[in-house]
Amino acid sequence: MSTPEESDPNVRTPPIVHTRAYQQELLEESMHRNLIIALDTGSGKTHIAMLRMKHEAERGSKKVSWFIAPTVALVEQQYEVIKTAVPVSVGLVSGASEPNQWKDASLWRKILSTHQIMVTTPQVLLDALHHAYVDLGTDIGLLVFDEAHHATGKHPYNMIMKNFYSPLPLVLTLADRKIVPIYGGNVDAAFRDLENNLDSTIRSSRKNRAELAQHVYRPEFKHVLYASPIHSWDDLPSQNYKALQAVVDALDIENDPYVISLRSRLARLQPGDDRRRLDQQLSKAVDKEGTFSHRGLRDFARAAADICVELGPWAADWYVAKVIERAKQAANPYNNIMSAWQEKEKRYLLNILSKVHVIMPPDQPDSIVNGISPKVRALIDTLIIEEGLFRSRDEEYSGLVFVTRRDTVLTLAELLRRIPETAELFRLGCLLGTSSSFRRHSFLDITREMLEETQADTLRDFKIGDKNLIVSTSVAEEGIDIQACGSVIRFDPPPNVVAWAQSRGRARRKRSSFIIMFEKTGPQKVLEWEETERQMMAAYNDPMRDAILSLDEDNLDDMDGYVEYEVASTGALLTLHSAIPHLNHFCAVIPSGGHESHVPLYDLDPPDYVAGWHSLPYRLQMPYGGPWGATVTLPRALPKHLRKFTTPRIHRTKRKAEQHVAFEAYVQLYKAGLLDNHLLPLSTAIEPDKKEEVEAMLAEVAKRASTARVSIQMDPWAISEDASTWFVHDLVVQGFPTLRMLARRTLPQFAREDFPVLYIPKHGEAMFTISPAKPAPASDDDVRRAREYTHRLFYMIYGSRMDRDKLDFSYLFLPDSDWPGEAVWEERRQWQADRRAMGQTSQSEGPYAASAAALGEQFSYPKDLAIIRGIGKADKPLRHLGWRYEALSPEEEEKFRAQYDAYPDLEISYPLIVVRSLPRRRNFLIPFTVEKTDRRWFLPPDDMPFLLHPRYATVELASKNELQYALMLPSVLRWLANALTVDAVRTNLFSENPVAETSLPLLLTAITAPAAQELSHYQRLETLGDTVLKFITSNQLYAEFPLWHEGYLSRKKDHAVANSNLAKEAVKKGLYKWIIRDRFVPRKWKPHYTTLIQSPSDEGVDEQIEEERKVPSTVENDKDDKKKKHHAEELSTKMLADVVESLIGAAYEHGGFDLAIDCTKRFGLGISWKKLPERIEEMHKVEDLDDLPEQLALVELMLNYQFKRRTFLVQALTHASYQGDSAVMSLERLEFLGDSALDMVVTDYLYHAEGKNYSPGYMHIKKEAAVNSHILAYTCLNASVVVESVMPTWTPEHGLTTSDDSQRVHLWQCLLHSSHRVLEDQNLTFARFQKHGPEIARALREDSIYPWAALTSMQAPKFISDMVESILGAVYVDSMGSLDAVRDVMRSLGLMQIVERVVVDDVDVLHPVSRLAIWAMKQDPKKKIEYKVEKEKGKVKCTVLMDEEELLHVQASYRSRVSEDEVRFTAAEQAIRKLQVLDIDPDDTIPAEDEGAVEGGNDWGNVPE
Repeated sequence: MSTPEESDPNVRTPPIVHTRAYQQELLEESMHRNLIIALDTGSGKTHIAMLRMKHEAERGSKKVSWFIAPTVALVEQQYEVIKTAVPVSVGLVSGASEPNQWKDASLWRKILSTHQIMVTTPQVLLDALHHAYVDLGTDIGLLVFDEAHHATGKHPYNMIMKNFYSPLPLVLTLADRKIVPIYGGNVDAAFRDLENNLDSTIRSSRKNRAELAQHVYRPEFKHVLYASPIHSWDDLPSQNYKALQAVVDALDIENDPYVISLRSRLARLQPGDDRRRLDQQLSKAVDKEGTFSHRGLRDFARAAADICVELGPWAADWYVAKVIERAKQAANPYNNIMSAWQEKEKRYLLNILSKVHVIMPPDQPDSIVNGISPKVRALIDTLIIEEGLFRSRDEEYSGLVFVTRRDTVLTLAELLRRIPETAELFRLGCLLGTSSSFRRHSFLDITREMLEETQADTLRDFKIGDKNLIVSTSVAEEGIDIQACGSVIRFDPPPNVVAWAQSRGRARRKRSSFIIMFEKTGPQKVLEWEETERQMMAAYNDPMRDAILSLDEDNLDDMDGYVEYEVASTGALLTLHSAIPHLNHFCAVIPSGGHESHVPLYDLDPPDYVAGWHSLPYRLQMPYGGPWGATVTLPRALPKHLRKFTTPRIHRTKRKAEQHVAFEAYVQLYKAGLLDNHLLPLSTAIEPDKKEEVEAMLAEVAKRASTARVSIQMDPWAISEDASTWFVHDLVVQGFPTLRMLARRTLPQFAREDFPVLYIPKHGEAMFTISPAKPAPASDDDVRRAREYTHRLFYMIYGSRMDRDKLDFSYLFLPDSDWPGEAVWEERRQWQADRRAMGQTSQSEGPYAASAAALGEQFSYPKDLAIIRGIGKADKPLRHLGWRYEALSPEEEEKFRAQYDAYPDLEISYPLIVVRSLPRRRNFLIPFTVEKTDRRWFLPPDDMPFLLHPRYATVELASKNELQYALMLPSVLRWLANALTVDAVRTNLFSENPVAETSLPLLLTAITAPAAQELSHYQRLETLGDTVLKFITSNQLYAEFPLWHEGYLSRKKDHAVANSNLAKEAVKKGLYKWIIRDRFVPRKWKPHYTTLIQSPSDEGVDEQIEEERKVPSTVENDKDDKKKKHHAEELSTKMLADVVESLIGAAYEHGGFDLAIDCTKRFGLGISWKKLPERIEEMHKVEDLDDLPEQLALVELMLNYQFKRRTFLVQALTHASYQGDSAVMSLERLEFLGDSALDMVVTDYLYHAEGKNYSPGYMHIKKEAAVNSHILAYTCLNASVVVESVMPTWTPEHGLTTSDDSQRVHLWQCLLHSSHRVLEDQNLTFARFQKHGPEIARALREDSIYPWAALTSMQAPKFISDMVESILGAVYVDSMGSLDAVRDVMRSLGLMQIVERVVVDDVDVLHPVSRLAIWAMKQDPKKKIEYKVEKEKGKVKCTVLMDEEELLHVQASYRSRVSEDEVRFTAAEQAIRKLQVLDIDPDDTIPAEDEGAVEGGNDWGNVPE
């Protein structure tokens, strides 16, 4: 079969492949039956499979072809070949793709719909079939197995066919025809088993054997005999081996650290399950002497003995010396070579190895050659001969030597490199099997590091000729893409026919050789294999073998007691073989609180050893052959009835008993609702039976989309086409006459407190109100006059941006009948109309703008004028101050004439007009104190009064009241437009919902985006609402799902409150229409003209948004309008989510948690919402305990709280490791609830902190100061109570007396647990607390900077801080949901005092790492800060680099990973002092988007927990 040439890997170029006759023969036969194609390696089996898959794709089948290979390496190799050769979509899934995370049925459906060929490992397909993500008959049209000989026993190949195969799909199997598994030499039985397992017929070519022979290069078979070793096993000549064996023989299992640890733990344990398990562990360790240390040392000695026999004494001496040398190098506690070893085991092993008196073997070649075995000598001679043969044919030599042991590979390669005869001819490489297992491998951990080159590098060098000889374990037999070799040598005879055939298949070059080395009479075994191969060849080609002989029943041993459970709705299948791994996975995903991971615990019935066997004087163990029973105990995070399961003593093997009890446990977990219909933990799938939950668990937490296409915000002034009535309202501004306002809709009736204050220059603060609509609508005449009046009113200030002739305003105004001075101004306007009628006006005058000179002469220079303009087009309106009759001084006259330099003959006449620019303040909604301007201290030049000549100026015929209204109305209308938007939210989103009663200021703040640059926006309310939402969500889930562990609850909560979920529901409800995000720019303001209401759109947003005609927003920018061509605009989904949370915050502020729940219920979020009192009642539906621990009373004293139901306190103190008989679950569920209660109390306090008005960034960092795990751990360690007692004593002098024996009991000591590791962590942490606690306490009381580094120095494990949160959760439930009770307990523990001091004394709580990062970002140019953490010789050092140069470094003792955080935080603090980094605003990191508009999250830096 031809192969594609090397090309760009990114370009799929189908190769030109010529199909051979024997390939076509087998291809055609595979079209009609299931076939096992048995051909030699290199004959093109994969090509037949590709042709078969190509045919399947070309015939238009909707089913996929599924190609399975047994290893990841083979999968990747075959994937590349298939996707190059077959021009269809090819998918790849293997263990490297993390398929265990693929717990989404829709993901698998997408894979199947978008690919025509899938290439996977068998376990991937088997798991997908088990969970019913894939259906073998429905989804797969062709199933191709590579390396068919694996289809036996419990291999996934066999499990796929056994559990899921029906007559469909068709099966094509590829097998080397030498490696059909043969057991006991019975070819017929082997064929029958394989054909039954795969429902296929084994076939080779029958019609084209001659052609097949031309393409298969058979290696020449040779064998080499070597003399038997001259040394006996009892008298090996290696000095180093003897020294090692002597030390190993002297070992005492009782000195092993593991056994010592077990005995110590056993002595401390009370009777119970945990003690029974530990007793069994100890007996087994003593009996088998199979501890990690002893087993490793015995393996080491055994390997050295084997090497001495196989390779010779020099090799054994070198091996022992090298391994011990590496072991001593690995003794460094930070060396990854021994990372899996415990420190005590390291010390124990190294102490033993130090007793081995090692001699270094000589390096002289003669000494090495003299110290090799006859077998090595025979290998060397063979290699030299083989290399000479290839050289004589002028061919490059390439060879492969197969060795059984990995240690032998390393040592043999070292020999061949040192012996001159081979060193000159061969460039050596080694291949060893790699293991990704997390299990410890004893000295394998060291020997694996003795290999200096990676497997990939070795194969590459071999391929390009840089290496010509590889010494390998069986890893090179299959699954690795290795080129054909000139000679393959089996240093050790193959253990079976499969290994023999696979290794022989590597010798595929022309005139290649396959050599097996035998001791004395070894070749007889090969004769048997050759006879077996002859029988197989005859069977392949026997035309009478067409029918497959089916067994009447499956393997009886495998099917004994076999059960399975199928989910009817999905077809997901649980079998005995899959039950244990499924149960392991279920337990593994239960959160472990940062401590030991959860696993199911199995206890056999009867146990392997009698109780206390390890301590008996005569340790006799009677053999027991069954039957067996088993009990499995699941983590305490589950309720009692789902925690322990038992199967009776009826099973033939221990494994069967464990499988059956795991099966029963998993079925019961499914029936209890803790698994989904794909038989997976709920954290990885949705609950299909809860329709109100919108794919609630499709993923852990959905990634939020960055933007959502939505239409522009609503126009509050838009009207319907049939709107013709004008409704009349009174606008009353304190200190000004009433102005009637006409609108096409009745304005809502606002409460007096809804209206804001206007801040008017020279007038001060003024309240305004808008009355409800009057009973009688406006007459047509009123409307006409109002249009003219409104046009005149606005035109004098905003005329440059208005259409002179356009009168269709959205709102109209008319002065009330009793306006003072209105008659005077009406007289003046009539006078001007008469002048215009008689043609007496100039070009600069208009209907409402008269010549200042003419008006002054006519009306005796009145003092009540308001607006004056120059006669130039660019002249702005000016405020009239008065008339000047006093003559100008020469300097004034010079300046005045310069002002009118365009009129050189200017005649100055009196009076002149005194004017000043209009006030700069145009947004009257902003308080005076917010405006920080230097105008308080001096007037800018353009604000100074100046003079105008009356002949060159005009007067606006409007009163000062009209001028003031013209200036004020944009601010009033801005507020009114926003208030109308709030009204739309009330009447649409919250129709018939109590949230509609929330005060207008709160709702207005909640829907106002920072981009609008209003005085208040939603960010503070969003911070409060976010906490409220998480709190009420936690309550709902805790009560609704009493069987769920904390992992389920957290993931469900995270999904419900995720921005993606909130934004999705916001879009569905159309919330985006009511988010105020346009800016009010008074200096660009113009009146709003009539627009029509858009036709209602669907609640959801269609992907195809059609171009719509433009509707102007409340504020229209003259130039920006041209840029807005359509309604679709990019709106951040975070903004949508933030507004939902701010509405919840507003509801909470107005009406507490009940109203917040009413608000949240409107958005659904996939949760069944009930009021908190009802949920608290549900939380109390637990049984009270009879047997309560004694320490509960002490805990209540520490908390200053008396529990009404102590069951909750017991749960709050129960660690997951606790093995007592208590029925309560472990503390994680209460910790989940207490965490949200703690956040709620702290956030509520910070939000309402008097006089602070904290920004979201400040609230976040100050909250972290009170809720981070370090301060909670400190609180737990610090809480204690003194137990008073007396102790009687007797002395001859005083007789019987009593002395004080009071003891201090700490809260952390009251944790209920059964773990020695927990106890050790508690004691170590408390020791650190005793050292650092006083300094932390002083810093919390007195320092102005929060002690982050000092708190981290305690290095407290998570379960200590979890205790505090779980206790708070217990108090919350016990007190019927009282946060006041939680707050009081926080005060008893000292937490509230910390929060209060942080606020009252303004303690700087910004984390040092965040502070330094913010400072660096603000520098110009920006600085780059890096932290380089290094571990060496028991120390850990952190170097702070600024712009890649060292600023400083900090060093400390290394105790655990938390030590790295400690030195990093300390280094950051020292850098801050050195750089004098002082005032840093955490909000400085918030990016400004639109001319200072703040939008997005508070990226102030994460506070480590």
